[in-house]
Amino acid sequence: MQDNLLKRRLQAGEPGFGTMAFEFFVPGLPQMVRASGAEFLLLDMEHSGLGFETLKDQIALCRGIGLTPMVRVPANQYHFIARALDLGAQGIMVPMVGSADEARAIVSCTRYPPQGRRGAAFGFAHDDYDGGDLVEKIRLANERVLVMALIETAEGIANADAIAAVPGIDVLWLGHFDLTNFLGIPGQFEHPRYRDAIDRMVAAARAHGKILGVMSASDAWSRQYWDLGYRLFAAGVDAHLLQAALRQSLVALRAIAAG
Repeated sequence: MQDNLLKRRLQAGEPGFGTMAFEFFVPGLPQMVRASGAEFLLLDMEHSGLGFETLKDQIALCRGIGLTPMVRVPANQYHFIARALDLGAQGIMVPMVGSADEARAIVSCTRYPPQGRRGAAFGFAHDDYDGGDLVEKIRLANERVLVMALIETAEGIANADAIAAVPGIDVLWLGHFDLTNFLGIPGQFEHPRYRDAIDRMVAAARAHGKILGVMSASDAWSRQYWDLGYRLFAAGVDAHLLQAALRQSLVALRAIAAG
């Protein structure tokens, strides 16, 4: 079975950089992302309408190129989490985690018995259609999955310490836009209520040795959250990255045309 190179980096104290995909699930996407220097591709199922057949193709295209495929599932439900893992996802992000009980349920879906409740199917996509000792496969599968709890509600912030304390939760990922919405301050990222929530999240991660993750909104944003201790960054979203690059090129072309 393939190792999770991103998880190894994070466990060694190194940062992890990648991007998210919402729209462009084309054959060349994983290779383009890897050639750009990314270490992971986070495929979104929550907001994009991405289905399992297309997801399986995208994960397969990550195989053998040194890019860790991860999936944000739509909800904290067994059939989403376990199916994404069976397709070969090496990381799972679950939205709106609000309690330690929810966090424990997530972890249980990512582990085989006796540690969890993941159903067994070997010789398929997640273990590269290969044979081998089943006990060793189970150990490796349990060990390699990177479990990310998306903290993006007032409840999640209130219970951040308890969530971070759950064994098997590797990453507390900040859902910054949703968090401001749930705090009643949409898009106000300098509001004292938001800043206090971030401080609580950071303290929880530090207390329990968990990784902090966030999407990068700008270079200044990245520096700010790096200084707070965040070490797992998604550098934007495919559609927004294309729009930004295209907009910049068109502005330059129009300036040339205007003389």
